[in-house]
Amino acid sequence: MARGRIRERLRRSHLHPFSCLRPNANDSEGPNPLQGPGFSRIVHCNQPHKHQKKPLKYCSNYISTTKYNIVTFLPKALYEQFRRFANLYFLVAAVLSLTAVSPFSPLSMILPLAFVVGLSMAKEALEDWRRFAQDMKVNSRKASVHKGGGVFGYKPWQKIQVGDVVKVEKDQFFPADLLLLSTSYDDGICYVETMNLDGETNLKVKRSLDVTLPLEDDESFKNFSGIIKCEDPNPSLYTFVGTFEYERQVYPLDPSQILLRDSKLRNTAYVYGVVIFTGFDSKVMQNSTKSPSKRSKIEKKMDKIIYILLSLLVLISSISSIGFAVKIKFQMPKWSYMQPLNTDNLYDPDNPGKSGVAHLITALILYGYLIPISLYVSIEIVKVFQARFINQDIHMYDEETGNTAQARTSNLNEELGQVETILSDKTGTLTCNQMDFLKCSIAGTAYGVRSSEIELAAAKQIAMDLEEQDTQNINVSRYMKSANKEDSRGGPEIELESVITSKCENDQKPAIKGFNFEDSRLMHGHWLNEPNQESLLLFFRILAICQTAVPELNEESGMITYEAESPDEASFLAAAREFGFEFYKRTQSSVFIREKYAHPGQLIEREFKILNLLEFTSKRKRMSVIVQDEDGQILLLCKGADSIIFDRLSKNGRIHEETTTKHLNDYGEVGLRTLALAYKKLDEPEYSAWNNEFVKAKTSFSTDREAMLERVADMMEKDLILVGATAVEDKLQKGVPQCIDKLAQAGLKIWVLTGDKMETAINIGYSCSLLRQGMKRICITVMNSDVVAQDSKQAAKENILMQITNSSQMVKLEKDPHAAYALIIDGKSLTFALEDDMKHHFLALAVGCASVICCRVSPKQKALVTRLVKEGTKKTTLAIGDGANDVGMIQEADIGVGISGVEGMQAVMASDFSISQFRFLERLLVVHGHWCYKRIAQMICYFFYKNIAFGLTLFYFEAFTAFSGQSVYNDWYMLLFNVILTSLPVISLGVFEQDVSSEVCLQFPALYQQGTKNLFFDWYRILGWMGNGLYSSLVIFILNIVIFYNQAFRAGGQTADMAAVGTTMFSCIICVVNFQIALTMSHFTWIQHLFVWGSIATWFLFLLLYGLMPPTYSGYVYKLLAEALGPAPIYWSTILLVTVACILPYLVHISFQRCFNPMDHHIIQEIKYYKKDVEDQRMWRRERSKARQETKIGFSARVDAKIRQLKGKLQKKSSTSVSQNCMASPS
Repeated sequence: MARGRIRERLRRSHLHPFSCLRPNANDSEGPNPLQGPGFSRIVHCNQPHKHQKKPLKYCSNYISTTKYNIVTFLPKALYEQFRRFANLYFLVAAVLSLTAVSPFSPLSMILPLAFVVGLSMAKEALEDWRRFAQDMKVNSRKASVHKGGGVFGYKPWQKIQVGDVVKVEKDQFFPADLLLLSTSYDDGICYVETMNLDGETNLKVKRSLDVTLPLEDDESFKNFSGIIKCEDPNPSLYTFVGTFEYERQVYPLDPSQILLRDSKLRNTAYVYGVVIFTGFDSKVMQNSTKSPSKRSKIEKKMDKIIYILLSLLVLISSISSIGFAVKIKFQMPKWSYMQPLNTDNLYDPDNPGKSGVAHLITALILYGYLIPISLYVSIEIVKVFQARFINQDIHMYDEETGNTAQARTSNLNEELGQVETILSDKTGTLTCNQMDFLKCSIAGTAYGVRSSEIELAAAKQIAMDLEEQDTQNINVSRYMKSANKEDSRGGPEIELESVITSKCENDQKPAIKGFNFEDSRLMHGHWLNEPNQESLLLFFRILAICQTAVPELNEESGMITYEAESPDEASFLAAAREFGFEFYKRTQSSVFIREKYAHPGQLIEREFKILNLLEFTSKRKRMSVIVQDEDGQILLLCKGADSIIFDRLSKNGRIHEETTTKHLNDYGEVGLRTLALAYKKLDEPEYSAWNNEFVKAKTSFSTDREAMLERVADMMEKDLILVGATAVEDKLQKGVPQCIDKLAQAGLKIWVLTGDKMETAINIGYSCSLLRQGMKRICITVMNSDVVAQDSKQAAKENILMQITNSSQMVKLEKDPHAAYALIIDGKSLTFALEDDMKHHFLALAVGCASVICCRVSPKQKALVTRLVKEGTKKTTLAIGDGANDVGMIQEADIGVGISGVEGMQAVMASDFSISQFRFLERLLVVHGHWCYKRIAQMICYFFYKNIAFGLTLFYFEAFTAFSGQSVYNDWYMLLFNVILTSLPVISLGVFEQDVSSEVCLQFPALYQQGTKNLFFDWYRILGWMGNGLYSSLVIFILNIVIFYNQAFRAGGQTADMAAVGTTMFSCIICVVNFQIALTMSHFTWIQHLFVWGSIATWFLFLLLYGLMPPTYSGYVYKLLAEALGPAPIYWSTILLVTVACILPYLVHISFQRCFNPMDHHIIQEIKYYKKDVEDQRMWRRERSKARQETKIGFSARVDAKIRQLKGKLQKKSSTSVSQNCMASPS
C-alpha cells in the first residue's frame, strides 16, 4: 500500500507524453459528428436493462471457440467422416448389402463401417470437449459489476452486459471492451499490458476523461448515467471513434480511453469502466476466426488414390458383369446342370442385361477389398501412438514450467514433415523481451569485452575449419596475431582465441538483470582514469536522464526497479546505475540522479529539471529530452537510430563519427541492437523562442497537430554533438538462434509477423539471425500516413505497388550467388499489399527474399498473410505464437503451434500442437515430423499394395470361373485378412519405423527435405507400389493355378479342390505381404519382429485350429491343414516359390538403388552400420556439412559470411606479403 500511495502522488499527466493524451473539453462543442453507417452503436451507461430489447440489444459476453455444439455435432461430424471418399463408398456398399445380390451378409459390411466412423467421431468429440472446457473456464471468470445503489458484486464474464459498470483490479484481465472512467491514481492514469492482443509486453498508458475522475469509489456510481455513441464493432485494435454525453456535455473519445478485452491491468490498484462491446463484438473476438477443419495433404492425396482404385473397381466390376451377361446369354443354355428352364430374374438367358446389372452390384461389393476400409482405422491408431510419442518426448520437456509437448490433434502428424514456411510471432515466441547492455562506444573508443552468441559461433566454426586445414592454420594464426596488434579496439571478428575463451563467461547468466557488460576501464569508477572523462560523464548522464521510466523501490530487496516503456530503456538505466549514475526519483518536473564516482568518495544527488520531452515514434526513430541542470545550463539529450542521429550532427559534432560508425557496424554484424547518443547545449533565448512554438503546436486543436509537433521538434533536434553509441543484446528465448539455424538448414523459410514497431522487429531479426550484416534490406512503408488517412489512398497504393515492383526487379536481376534479401513491411503498407490486385505481386517478392518480417500487424492481418502464403504457394505452412493475437494465424495455417507460456492459453487452445518454447519446434519438425511423414507415407503405400495384391486375385478367380461371383477364399479368411493377419505389422511400421535415429535427424537436417519434396508419397512411388501389388497378384494367382490345376498334390493322387487352392493362395498372400513389409522396414524392434513373424505364425495356427473344429463350423476347411495341405510338400514349396518370385523384383530394385543411386538416408545408414561416424570423424563432419541445405539466414549463414570475410582478408594479406617479398628479393 505504501508503494501505491507513493505512486499516486505523482501526476503523470504533467509529463508531456501523458498530457498529450488528455482530451480537451473544448473539442466537444458543436454537433455530434458521429452519424451514418458504421457509427450506430448507442450505450446507456449504468443502465444495462435498456439493452435487453431491440434495437439496442447487443450480443452476450459468452464466447465459444469450439467446432461443434450439441445440435451441430452429429451432422457436422458425419459430414467430416463421409467427405472421406472411402467411407462414402462403404456407406453405399453397406446399403447395397441389404439387397439379395450381396455376396456378404449386411452385418459384415455395416459393423466395420460403424466401428471406423464411430471411433473417429469419438476422437473429434473428445478434442472439441477440451476446447469447450477451456471456453467455460474463461466464461466463468468472475468480475466485479455494479448491481445498483453503489453496490458492486461478482458476476461471471458470460453474464456481463453492454452498459454495465465494471471494477477491474490489478493483474486481472478486462472481461469486455470498456470505456475507462477512473483509476486508483487521482489523475486517471492506468497501465495496461496488451500482450494477448498485439504481442507487446511493454505497458501502455491509458487515461480517463477529466469529467469522470470524481467517480473514484463504489458509492459514487449510485446515480451515475451517461450515453456513449460510437463506432460499430470492428477488428481495428488501434482506432476508436466515439463521444460521451455526460451532465449535458459531449466529450470526444479516442483509443487512449478504451480498455480492450483480454488485455491486463498492471501496476494500478483498480479501475472503473463501462462496457461498450461484449463477446464476439469485442475487438479481440472480431480478430478471431472460426476453428477450421484441417486435413493433411497426404490424406487429401489418399482420396485421389481411392478414386483411382474406385475406377479400377468399377472397371473390373464392369468387365465381370459384361462377362457374366455374355455367359448367361450364350453359354448358360448349353449347361444342362444349370437347368435354364427353372431360372429366376437373375439368371434369365432371355434378359442378360438385367442379370448383368444385378451382377455389377455383386461385383462392386465382392471386389470392395481393393478399397481398404481398415486403412482409416489403422491410420487413426498409428497417429494416436505417434501423438503419444510426441507428448512423452523428454527432450521437449520444459523444466521451468513443467510442461511437455502436446499433440492436441493427431490428424496432422505427417504434415509436420512437409512444412515449407514457418510464420512466427515475435514477443513471447522468439524473445523473452529482455535486453542486456553488452557493449558501448564512447568518444571513438570501444568498451565491453564480452562476446555475443554470433561471435562465439563464428569462432567455433573457424576453429573447426582450421583443424582440417593445417597448412592454412599457420598463416591464419600469424595473421590473427598481427591483426590483434593492429586492431586497437580488439575486434571480436579476428581475436579468435579471446572469443573462444570468453564463452564460459558469456554462458553465465548476468547477476544483474539487463546488464551483461564487462570492462575494467569503466567499472567501479575506473572511467575517471580515461582520457575522455567529459564524454564519459555525458554518456552516462544521457543513459540516466533521457528516458520516461518510473522508478520503484522494492521494499524487500531495497533495490530500485524501473517501469520502463521498453526493455531497451530498462537496460540503459541498469547500465547507468552500475556505472555509478542511479536514477532514483521522478517528480512532475524533475528527475533525480545519484552520482557515485563523479566526485571520489562522495555520493552526490543531482536534480535535472525536465523542460520538454520529445517522444520516440517509429517515424521519428529518436527520443529527446530538454533538461536544465543545477548550474542553469539547458541541454538537449538525444538518443536514436544512428542513421537519424548522424544526419543531425553539427560540423564540430562529427569528430568521432568515423570510428563510431565502424563500431556500430561491428556491433550490428554480431547481432546487437544499437542506438547513437548525442547532445546539444542551448542558450536561454534560443530555448524560450523554440518553446513558444512547441507550446503553440502542442495546444493546437487542428487536424495536423502531430505534423506541427514533428516540425517543431525537427527545428530543435539539429546541430547535435555525437557522444557515443550503445549495443544491447536482445535476450532471445533459450536456443532460438540455434533452432532457426537448424530449421534454415532443413530448407524452411521463416516469416516473422509481429505487432511491434519496425525498429524492434529488425533488431530481433538480427538477434535471431533472420537478418545479418551485408543482407540487402527491402523496407516497404507508406510514405505519409496523414495523406493516406485523407483522400490519397489510391496514390499511396500506387506507391506501394511501385516499391514492390521495383524491389522484385532488383531481386530478379541480382547476379551475386551469395546475395541475400530481407523484406520488411509495416501494417499500413500490408493493408494495401494484401488487396486482391496486389497480393500476388507482394507474395512473389516475399518468396524471392531470404527472410520476411511484417511489423505493426493486427491479428487479422496475421491470419490474412498466413492465408496468402498457404494458398499462393500451395505449400504447407506452420504458424506459431503464444497469445490471443496469434489465434487467427494459428487456425489459418495448415499446422498451428501454440506456445504454452505464462500469458494465457488462447493460442494453445486454438493450436494443433503445443510446445513450451520455440526451440522445441526444431525437434517437433526435424525429428517427429520427418519420422511421422515417412511412417504414414510408407504405411499408406503398403496398405494399397497389399489390398491390390489380395483384391485382384478375387477378380482373376471369378473370371476363371466364368464370372460366377464365386469367392476363392473362405469368409473367415477375408474377415481376418485386414483385421488381424496384416493389420499389426502395418501398424508397427507406422508407429516404430525409423530410417535414422533422432540424433542423426538433428545432425543432418537436410533429411527433412525428403518430406517437403514428398519423395515418399509422390505419384511415382504410389504407382510403383500399386504396380508391385498388381505384379504380386498375378504371380500368386498364376503360379497357384498352374501348379495345382489337373495335378495330384497328395500321396493318394487326389487333385486340389477349391478349398485347397484357395487356402494355398491365401497362405502365399500372407507370407508375401509380411515378407514385403519386413524388407520395407529400416528399424526393427522386438515388437516388429513379433508382429511380422507372429502374423504368419498366427495364420497357420488359425488354419490348424479352425480345421480341427467340427465340419458344421469349419466346412470345407475341416482338417485341411492337418491332413491335406500340411503333409503335401507341394504346398510348402509353392508358398516358398511364390514368396521369392513376388519379393525378388523389390529386392533387386532396392539393392540397385542403394548401390548406384542412394538416397541421403541410405548413405547415413551405411556409415552408421560400419561405424564410420566413430572411426572417421573427419568424414562424418564432411558428410554433415554436405547434408545441410544452402541457406542465407541463421547462424550458419552468418558464420559462412564471416568466414568469407576473413578468408578475403587472409588472401589480401597473403598477396600483400608475396608482393612485398617480390619487391625485396632483388636487393
